Amino acid sequence: MLGLMFRKSLPDNQGMFFVFNEPDKYAFWMKNVEFPLDIIWINQDKVIIDIKANVSTCRDSCPTLVPQEKAKYVLEVNAGFIEKNQVKIGDKVVF
Repeated sequence: MLGLMFRKSLPDNQGMFFVFNEPDKYAFWMKNVEFPLDIIWINQDKVIIDIKANVSTCRDSCPTLVPQEKAKYVLEVNAGFIEKNQVKIGDKVVF
């Protein structure tokens, strides 16, 4: 449940990868995260179905970020990763 909360940073080219048992519209928020993130939702076919770039940090009244479609995986990376690597909805992910 804590995800990247209270961490001071995330090394370049690393992230937090969430694997869920069933696809669903998993919501995320940035409460108590110390640095901005890019969030990537990936479906069970390993296709990117939604992206939120450069999501700001917050302390109180944080908005929840909900994908457009059901996802099985979510990847949080440092803000700028999506732009730097030209990641887009519809891209296939290999892992």
